[in-house]
Amino acid sequence: MATTQDLSRGMFLRHNGQLCQVVDYQHTMPGKGGAFYKVTMKNAITGKSMDHRFRSGETIEAVRVDQKEMQYLYKDGDNLVLMDTETFEQLSIADSMIGEQMKFIKEEMMLQVYLDDGNPILAEAPNHVVLEITYSEPGVKGDTANNPLKSATLETGAEINVPLFVKQGESIKVDTRTGEYVERAK
Repeated sequence: MATTQDLSRGMFLRHNGQLCQVVDYQHTMPGKGGAFYKVTMKNAITGKSMDHRFRSGETIEAVRVDQKEMQYLYKDGDNLVLMDTETFEQLSIADSMIGEQMKFIKEEMMLQVYLDDGNPILAEAPNHVVLEITYSEPGVKGDTANNPLKSATLETGAEINVPLFVKQGESIKVDTRTGEYVERAK
């Protein structure tokens, strides 16, 4: 069993019978009373965020979760079919595991899948993906004050805001966590 001193960001633990991932933690030593850890956790199944205070030195149940990179093959209803590129085994997960990042995913992309006893519990897209712009209005010449943006549709169907100089047909790098334009792709 682990203790609160073993806490780290990204760590998985079982709390109140639920599998949670540590998002952030802070060690606090108040002037009066014992030291404690304030931990922000995300439920690995539902995605709900919660805060909990652990006493310093308290025992926590750390869970070993396997991380595997898998290739996204296709969408089957509300599920995504993924393949392990080493063993060629296929696995089906709910598209809700990826959440908002799903609009930046296209076939053959590699995803990080977290497994607990062989069962998928969480999937993440790469932090940055390169996508082509399929539709964008041309920028207005001279409209450069205050870093203006325009709407663009990506090859996955997602719409994001891009700078005026980006044109239709160009490839850009997008941050899947925020859904924002990063830079032109080379």
